Amino acid sequence: MRLASTLCPDGQPVKLITLEHECGTRLSLMDWGGTWLSCLVPTADGMRREVLLGCEQLEDYFSQTAYLGATIGRYANRIGHSRFSRAGRTYVLQANQGPHQLHGGPDSFDRRRWQIIELGNAHVCLGLESPDGDQGFPGNLSAQVCYRLQPDCCISMEYQATVDAPCPVNLTNHAYFNLDGVATDIRQHALQIRAAQYVPVGPGLIPTGELLPVQGTSFDFSHSKSIARDFLADAQQQLSGGYDHAWLLDADCRAMADPAASLVAGDRRLAMDLYTTMPGLQFYSGNFLAGTPARDGGCYAIHQGVALETQFLPDSPNHPEWPQPSCWLMPGETYQYTTSLHFHSD
Repeated sequence: MRLASTLCPDGQPVKLITLEHECGTRLSLMDWGGTWLSCLVPTADGMRREVLLGCEQLEDYFSQTAYLGATIGRYANRIGHSRFSRAGRTYVLQANQGPHQLHGGPDSFDRRRWQIIELGNAHVCLGLESPDGDQGFPGNLSAQVCYRLQPDCCISMEYQATVDAPCPVNLTNHAYFNLDGVATDIRQHALQIRAAQYVPVGPGLIPTGELLPVQGTSFDFSHSKSIARDFLADAQQQLSGGYDHAWLLDADCRAMADPAASLVAGDRRLAMDLYTTMPGLQFYSGNFLAGTPARDGGCYAIHQGVALETQFLPDSPNHPEWPQPSCWLMPGETYQYTTSLHFHSD
């Protein structure tokens, strides 16, 4: 860890963290937003490839709106009309996407300073305290995320949280990947998602409440295919400018015996397998990336990065009927899940 002269919005210097494993993987983060800044992965030719979208200047992270590499909470993804009810009480949240709430609200975890709890050469644990009423959510919440570099070019993310009042909790990381290592169009990547159902959306990209089969649709990634193959092929994608939808993962994925998703670079020289204990995966094809400050100067264009966010399905507090564990965390319980990214090169 080292201190940088760059000041965060709270007026204090940013803390930069670099983790490195002997296998060659190097992950750089900052404490502001628990944000990934860089991810270098070794390739078969003995080089290291940058697989993460990021900004050239640290200051750009404080103004960009794409959530580049940030830790997201209290509730990742969208909550329709910024409200939910439980036990006869309605909770009204702070909206930040029209009438809806996205990724925890306008002043959410990506805009907070996370405390460094534990730091080693190949791991860091970050913690954050969120007070009762924060962005409209009930109860005091204590969150922690540990990032670990492990053998065989693996990065694991371990999330934990506790509350003192019932509250929906849904943490994730919003990294954008481009496995080609340069700002190419990620629609040339190949993707597989082990899921038989996806979540259709309506206006504002809020779920309609249905769970539809992927078979016979552009949302069928049960076998690896290029993202470009069925891109914008139907009204669902046209509504969001591409893929910005959630898949209900096959139940056997949650034991992490098999990857929930697999992404392969456009040049086919690097691949990433994603394992998770969570029931859902949001696949976002970077439809609104245009104008985001880029790592090599200038700005990214649309579709130059892909986000694969492990989480509960969007708007889950308003859909208790969905076949997944409850997103409500109760006092005395511990929210806990793991996501692992395994990189391999040919």
